[in-house]
Formats: sequence, C-alpha cells, structure tokens
Amino acid sequence: MSAHDIDYKLYGDDMQFVEIELDPNESVIAEAGAMMMMSSSIQMDTIFGDGSKQSGGGFMNKLFGAGKRILTGESLFMTVFTNGGHGKQHVSFASPYPGKIIPMDLSELDGKIICQKDAFLCAAKGVSVGIDFKRKLGVGFFGGEGFILQKLEGDGMAFVHAGGTIIKKNLMPGETLKIDTGCLVAMTKDVHYDIEFVGGVKSAFFGGEGLFFATVRGPGSVWVQSLPFSRLADRIFAAAPQTAGKRVGEGSALGLLGDIFDGE
Repeated sequence: MSAHDIDYKLYGDDMQFVEIELDPNESVIAEAGAMMMMSSSIQMDTIFGDGSKQSGGGFMNKLFGAGKRILTGESLFMTVFTNGGHGKQHVSFASPYPGKIIPMDLSELDGKIICQKDAFLCAAKGVSVGIDFKRKLGVGFFGGEGFILQKLEGDGMAFVHAGGTIIKKNLMPGETLKIDTGCLVAMTKDVHYDIEFVGGVKSAFFGGEGLFFATVRGPGSVWVQSLPFSRLADRIFAAAPQTAGKRVGEGSALGLLGDIFDGE
C-alpha cells in the first residue's frame, strides 16, 4: 500500500471527532487547525501539499501541487502527525461545526472520491489531496459551491465532514438526483456532475431555493448533507440585526462577541 494503514474510532453524535491510532512511524495529514488532542509522542510537522507520492518529484513540483490548493481557499501547507515513539499513539481531529464525520476507505471506492472544497478533515499519509476542475461552462459559471471540488486519491483512509444529517445515495446507471449545490458533500469518481437552471421565473426569484441545482447521474454513490455551513451562517447572521452600525441587544452574547471583534 502507498498510504499508511491507520486505525480509527469515531466519538460523539452531532459534534463528532475522530481518534486516529498510529503505529510507530505511521502518519496522518490534516488541515491546519483540525487537531483536537494528541499523545505526547506524536510529532507535528508542516509540509507543502499533502506529502503523497503524487506531489513528489522535486521542490518545484511540490510547490506547484501545494499552490493549486489556493484555488480551493485552503493553505499552501498541511500538517503531518507522526508517531515518533514506541507502541501505539493517538491523535484526534474534530469537525469545525455540528455534523458528521464520514470515513472513506479509498481502496474500496476505486481509489478516488470528489468532495466539496471545505469537506476534507484528515487522511492517512499517502492520500493525495488535490482539486477537481469541472470544465463544462455551466458548472464553471453557475456552480456556486460546486465550481471547484476537491479530489482525494489513493488507497488509504480519508475523513470528510459535513453539516447536519448525512445520507448516502447509491445511484443506478442513468439514475439522476437533483441536489442543492451546498448540500452535495461527496461522490464517487464515476458519478456525472452538472449544474441545472431552475426553470420558471417564479421559482427562480421567489422559490427561496436559489437559481441552480447540482444534478448528479449514476452509476455511483453520493453523500448529501442536510445543513450546509453556508446556510447555517446565513441564518445566524440574519438573527443578529444591526442598527446604524451598532448591534441590537448589546447585552446578549452576540453583542458581546461583536464588541470583541470590533475591538470595543
């Protein structure tokens, strides 16, 4: 295997974290800020890209591979956690908002999944984390959250997170499903993905569901989330109105947090 063979355990229900068990010299990669806790013998290091063989071949190739991550809004760097001690050691990673963590064994998913650009949490070292461009004009201009997607490739374990309740839909060849662009979490590599305009002026302007749907067609598997973070953030923002530059309800927790961020 090219990826490290890691073991894991999920904890929690709606506020989950995953505990990774590492044998000596085994490693796991993660986005900066995802780590929750770790054993004292776990060593941290910052690397360009993901540390996989696909990003090897010299400094410039690694720099180019890491630089492509900027297009997904991620950092040039990732963090690698290695068991530098004796015996089994543990490191845990937590979701950034309420939802679920989905374990993905890439060796059982034909070596590749495609996911939303902010869904990746962590993976065994050796898994390649890249970007998946959609070349069709409709997707490029109207995809919203789905314009640039991440791809996870390899034969190891990868973990993605999503908001609310998660459902996995197994699509038969030719079977089609329409999904809100923000609710699509991940899909297997053979699923065809496109963006479809919501027909009818009344639906487009007064339906409240946006102008476009993600249309996925089988064969393959699709993971869907019930609460995208963008939708949650919109509701929180709407519940905290502002008046003439000053927040309403300054005695509340939202008012206190607002004053802190404003430097007051």
